[in-house]
Amino acid sequence: MIKKASFSWKPRLTKMLLCANKAASESSQGSAAFKKKLLLEVALLIEKKAGWLIAANKKDVKKAERNGLSSAMIDRLALDKKRIKAMADGVRTVANLADPIGKVQAKWSRPNGLRLQKVTVPLGVILMIYESRPNVTVECASLCLKSSNVAILRGGREAMASNRAFVAIFKEVLRKHALSPFCVNLVTITDYEVLDFLLQQEGKIHLVIPRGGEKLIRRVVEKSSIPVVKHYQGICHVYVDKKADLGKALSITLNAKLQRPGVCNAMETLLVHRSIAGKFLPQVGKALKQADCEIRGDIYTCDYIPWAKRAKAGDYGYEFLEKILAVRVVKDLEEAIRHIETFGSHHTDAIVTEDKKAAEIFKTKVDSSSVMVNASTRFSDGFEYGFGAEIGISTDKIHARGPMGLEGLTSYKYIVEGNGHIRI
Repeated sequence: MIKKASFSWKPRLTKMLLCANKAASESSQGSAAFKKKLLLEVALLIEKKAGWLIAANKKDVKKAERNGLSSAMIDRLALDKKRIKAMADGVRTVANLADPIGKVQAKWSRPNGLRLQKVTVPLGVILMIYESRPNVTVECASLCLKSSNVAILRGGREAMASNRAFVAIFKEVLRKHALSPFCVNLVTITDYEVLDFLLQQEGKIHLVIPRGGEKLIRRVVEKSSIPVVKHYQGICHVYVDKKADLGKALSITLNAKLQRPGVCNAMETLLVHRSIAGKFLPQVGKALKQADCEIRGDIYTCDYIPWAKRAKAGDYGYEFLEKILAVRVVKDLEEAIRHIETFGSHHTDAIVTEDKKAAEIFKTKVDSSSVMVNASTRFSDGFEYGFGAEIGISTDKIHARGPMGLEGLTSYKYIVEGNGHIRI
């Protein structure tokens, strides 16, 4: 019998939301120089406390292993000195970015003498919902502080010790500068009732960004009365054209699939033009076999790679998030594009070709949030795009699309100045 959850958390969360909105009002007044100083101190403290952070993370990893989490999930969860250094460097990069708030996007005058400006402003309180990735805690908190927003972080229970440690560092720096610790908040209760409560706080929370599996994201979208930035899956493709440089194609294929298989911008399906399949696929097959990557291919793929398994209908359009790759031989560029439009998720898709016309057709016709030419899908990332860090990826077309950085955390307002003007 399932024990019914207690609702004793409601007063605490209600207070958190009240204080978070007050903090959002105060943080919008912070200068660019002050926010930069704040984040640089956070980065330094992360590095200084690396040992403490790794010790906290080990508690989470051990628990995850006992609970039978997948290797992909544990990879997302685990931290070492290299990853912590990268996280600190990410905070520094965000700190050194141009302040996105108060930017005049446009200004103009009307014939009647009115002067108008379109100026960027913060969104307010941002709710982040994510699973076993403590780096998201740091990225989100940093981007929210830089953009004068307040973060409410609802991570998964599997990363709770890690998330508590990182949030404690942010709060330590905030308190040092007499700022509200409610600028960065961690929800420590992981019951679904808590999430459902938060998703109904329209007016107190201004944007929801879920990062995780499709099941989590669809649940958030279904329950939320607040705007949600989302992508459901990362069904990413690499198409190797008939005029591809096969050396480039091989390195891009291996990087897109193997560099980190458990993330949303990893390639899940390889498409190969039939005129070069006989030369290219045996090379790919050999390299993937050495890397213990399973191949599930169509009849032509299995002819060129005898050890490959025959693909089932559901293998195309499936997000494996592990060392499994679907492969299909296509007759031409148009068939590759049709396959991507049929089975893709509008996340990231790539073409490898030396044919400029083919590249232009691919860029125009593939309707994904990121379209790559002669580059790995793994570059579809806020940090790699120069955003400093990434708060999420959107495959929608309203407000934000693709990897989201600071710009995605802003809105704008119009400032209209007159001299006693009245409308007649």
